[in-house]
Amino acid sequence: MQLTDTGESRVNGYLFVLERSLKSFLPPEVVRDAVREIESHLRERIASADGAPNEREVVERILAELGPPLRVAQAYSAERTIDEAVATGRFVAIVRAVGHLAATTVMGFLAGLGFLIGYLTSFCFFAIAVLKPIFPNNVGVQFIHGFPVSLSAHFPVGNADLRGGYWIIPFALFCGLGIFVGTHHGARRYLSWWRERRLS
Repeated sequence: MQLTDTGESRVNGYLFVLERSLKSFLPPEVVRDAVREIESHLRERIASADGAPNEREVVERILAELGPPLRVAQAYSAERTIDEAVATGRFVAIVRAVGHLAATTVMGFLAGLGFLIGYLTSFCFFAIAVLKPIFPNNVGVQFIHGFPVSLSAHFPVGNADLRGGYWIIPFALFCGLGIFVGTHHGARRYLSWWRERRLS
């Protein structure tokens, strides 16, 4: 089907809104490629459609099947972000993909919250390892009534009963690294599962 000026305006308007929506999720250089890819798919479908007797109805049907621009932008950016995260396994890519799902789905939000807690816990252990040699008297295992309750840092020490020598440094590094690797591996597996579920 060959579009008239009216049909061309409708398609261009859709692509304009789609581009603006994609800019909310993706970097500018990626947006241009995404719009070209989606436009190519859209024009192929229009070219293979029969415009008789009403071009407008055919164009609107194809656009409706493709979906609203904002939803298309969300789905495209999610797939692209998740593909990058699963393929590379880089920390920033994983966090960006998990954050994207957390912002768009309820299950993604709950999973993202769990991964956030994991990453923050690992960073807290790393902070303990860094602070111990700088503030040796402020970092240690806190005891209350003779029982160990936490590994923490206190500024000032006050009445806190802190014990423990420099063995805390390798212990905190080991715990922090273990939690970080476990959380990162879990996040990557979750993204792989989400992608496989979407494809199926």
